[in-house]
Amino acid sequence: MRIGFLLNPVAGMGGRVGLKGTDGKVAEARARGAEPRAPDRARRALDALAERAPDAELLAWGDPMGASEAREAGFDPELLGAPAGGETDADDTAAAVAAFLDAGVDLVLFVGGDGTAADVAEALEGSDTPMLGVPAGVKVYSSVFAVSPEDAAYVAATFERTERREVMDIDEDEYREGEVHPELRAVAHVPVAERLQSGKQTGGGTVESLAAGVADDVRARPETTWVLGPGSTVGEVKEELGFDGSPIGVDLYRDGDVLALDAAESEILDSLGEDNVIVVTPIGGQGFVFGRGNPQLSPAVIRECDLEIVASRDKLDDLRVLRVDTDDPELDEALRGWVKVRVGRFERRMMKIV
Repeated sequence: MRIGFLLNPVAGMGGRVGLKGTDGKVAEARARGAEPRAPDRARRALDALAERAPDAELLAWGDPMGASEAREAGFDPELLGAPAGGETDADDTAAAVAAFLDAGVDLVLFVGGDGTAADVAEALEGSDTPMLGVPAGVKVYSSVFAVSPEDAAYVAATFERTERREVMDIDEDEYREGEVHPELRAVAHVPVAERLQSGKQTGGGTVESLAAGVADDVRARPETTWVLGPGSTVGEVKEELGFDGSPIGVDLYRDGDVLALDAAESEILDSLGEDNVIVVTPIGGQGFVFGRGNPQLSPAVIRECDLEIVASRDKLDDLRVLRVDTDDPELDEALRGWVKVRVGRFERRMMKIV
């Protein structure tokens, strides 16, 4: 198998520092102390690919778009070119994909988010060559991504057929203002596999009683720091507590006071006390509890908190399982298993995190 490998080195950088994406925000992300996320996820995928398909022929683009990560995983990649210089952009992605097509690759394996997926898909338009994403962005709305870096390696090494799937993206400036309007950017060939994530849904359901139940718990525990994640379901909890939260950010609340709005990872860690609870809702259609849309809830934060998962019954009816992808495989493993999800003021439903 010949695989064209491509890395967006800045994908997802803005997440943990409170930005809602990296498009046009790389300099600001770095100024806030952001560290690259995508290279580590690339190495995880390539390490797993080297174990499953050591004879795969890897074609790559020059640093910082994947060459070093390929070598570190034990591959001897054929370099077909390199970025033009400075910050990489969509033109570099298009050039790499065009070179991969000319070289006759069987698959384009890329690391990035929805913006990268759209750039890859547009460059592949008119061809039958499939694409597969290693998720590294903040949002990841598209259904062309594997569930985790390791799952991407498994799919790349084992797939036998492809199907057409949607590539979605949103306007990040609108997203930062709390407006979510997914836009279909392309339809691409993608390997058929169970380890691919579904496209995000924005459906809701009645959650007033659920929110009231969580608010009761919050008021009964005044010394607890409540880390309230993004999403409309948790947004109802914030309204029940009497404040306008950030709809797609993480807010902190304790003993009647809002400690922080739209907090970055560092602000969350600074605000935690001896007793802390994260309240999150899974993403509709996908089931992710951590790892999509809330990278501020980093492994360091999660390890300091208890977990309360909330969701409407309608949302859970559409999900077979819940998922986590925290960038820390050991933590992912610790989180897996059966959990209680609050679906009403008092009612809970058992769901399995896989």
